Amino acid sequence: MRRALGAVVLVCSGLAQAQVQAPADGMTLLRRIYEATEKLSYSGTFVYQQGERTETSRITRLAGPGGGVERVEVLDGMPREIIRTRDTVRCYLPESQTVKVERRTDPRAFPAMLPEQVSELARNYTISRGEPMRIAGYDCEAVILTPKDQLRYGYMLWSDVKSGMLLRARTFNHKGETVDQFSFAQLGVGNVPRDSMKPRHQAQNWRVEDAAVTPANLGRSGWTVGADLPGFRKIIEVTRKLSEARPVGQMVYSDGLAAVSVFIEPMSGRAETTRPGPSSLGPFQIYTREVANHIVTVVGEAPAISVQRIATAVEYRQLAK
Repeated sequence: MRRALGAVVLVCSGLAQAQVQAPADGMTLLRRIYEATEKLSYSGTFVYQQGERTETSRITRLAGPGGGVERVEVLDGMPREIIRTRDTVRCYLPESQTVKVERRTDPRAFPAMLPEQVSELARNYTISRGEPMRIAGYDCEAVILTPKDQLRYGYMLWSDVKSGMLLRARTFNHKGETVDQFSFAQLGVGNVPRDSMKPRHQAQNWRVEDAAVTPANLGRSGWTVGADLPGFRKIIEVTRKLSEARPVGQMVYSDGLAAVSVFIEPMSGRAETTRPGPSSLGPFQIYTREVANHIVTVVGEAPAISVQRIATAVEYRQLAK
């Protein structure tokens, strides 16, 4: 939470004026952001924007051994409360009195969106400094990650000058247009009591839906991605249970920021029909196709060309017995 711009970038959204300092300074700032979001406890309210849609959430994080604990309350629309640890996500849905539980397979999320090895981002992004800005009462400095190809989006990140904490993250496409944005409206660093990490809902008698996510090797079943997307590598491979207990395979590819998931689901037992081809859901591009009596669905916050390229590379080969 989440792209080559070339000359176009230089005329979009003031980026030409923003790139004024050496890339080395940008990498130093990325490291500060990563360390701050890993080591600091904080609480605040941030707004997610995508097109005309906005969503406000309250986040509280208590740092500690093993990655700490994070609690997110979605304040708009259907009530949701999410408790994240390094390995597990629990989503509380009070309207249906349901708790959804699964092992974490998603990449890092705002504000802790940078990978530990931030230096590897330079393989796929040109890193430069941006214009300073004041956000949520904090003086912020900026860093820009401009993609070196058209297979990924670009990012502008603003962080607190003193602590390095990430205050705003903007994703942009090859035209320099905003894809989506996260921005803190209010933030307090430190002084997070442990009691604040408890779920608001007791949920003793709620229905628990466990996605039963388990490590997998889909290649042993004959599934491969014929050609990996340049700059992306497979970071996890699992099976999960959807409705009607259908086993679904999932492979996640990432370049450290962007992530693309490949879902492989048997067609047998499906009540709904699937329309092959491209589609989108908010900032996520989707491509669906049928392969060997399975539905292959690729989803990612990445340009459509990347999602389709991975989808068309998924292959099934019957293994010799």
